[in-house]
Amino acid sequence: MADSELTQDTVFVDAAAEKAGQAPNERSAIYGELERRAKGKRLTPAQRRIAQCLIENRNEIGFLSSLEVAKLANVSQPSVTRFATSLGFNGYLEMRKHLRANLVASDAPMEPTTNRYQAAALAEIQNLEMLNAVLGDEALIDGFGKAMATSRPLAVLGLRAAAGLAAQFSYFAAKVHPDVRLLSGGGSIIEDILEQVKAAGGKTLLAFMMPLYPRETLKAMEFAKEIGLTVVLVTDVSLADNSAWADRVLQAPINTDLVFDSYSSPVLLVSVLLDAMCNHMKTESQKRLDQVDISSRKRKVFIR
Repeated sequence: MADSELTQDTVFVDAAAEKAGQAPNERSAIYGELERRAKGKRLTPAQRRIAQCLIENRNEIGFLSSLEVAKLANVSQPSVTRFATSLGFNGYLEMRKHLRANLVASDAPMEPTTNRYQAAALAEIQNLEMLNAVLGDEALIDGFGKAMATSRPLAVLGLRAAAGLAAQFSYFAAKVHPDVRLLSGGGSIIEDILEQVKAAGGKTLLAFMMPLYPRETLKAMEFAKEIGLTVVLVTDVSLADNSAWADRVLQAPINTDLVFDSYSSPVLLVSVLLDAMCNHMKTESQKRLDQVDISSRKRKVFIR
């Protein structure tokens, strides 16, 4: 967890389970409870590490001492106690008892032979179900689409772990949008490009931010707002408030069970945002797609 990690209040819903009358899975339950209690609070980096540790070790919460949690999160034991009291508990023991009591086992059957890779795939399915609930807010998606479609040029930012998402969006967006400018390298040149975007009439910065969160991403969003750009942010689901950096926020859960995080729901969001942007470009997007298709066929770019 990086020092600059941030989050936003989000309703956690296991849509498929709810529809079927089932209880939400344990991961969603502890996410939701910690998020509810952290609402309106600015958690310290150490406290965010503790929260992540509790989520990752949810099956052992009822048995871990405050010292054991501190060692797992690489923080001091008093930090664990302060985290508990900051969430409104009298101490760590009360927090542990409360979290354990509020965890609900998922009704979804799991084969005893499920290995860690299959478990990761199941976790991503749950993440997509959570994203499904977020996508129910059509006004939010539409707001993203309009902000991107009306910005000429459109700046797209993605550094480090988020660079792939930004590049994927930019590749397809350039087929329909007349001027997409990808910012995938750090340093002061980001501010130069943002100033150029603003001078050319651009209105919006679309930012992708995934853990660990580069300080340069935060700095770029702050600078974009200073010069009058609207910042729309796609990030993961965590535990605080990022309204200081972005005007609109879309959050998608990621899976942290493997050595490196996996991003099924943010990847789906890329396609959703592209679709929302095209909706606001009306016939212009289809005309540009037709032109791209004619050109690629003429130059025999693709095998098929």
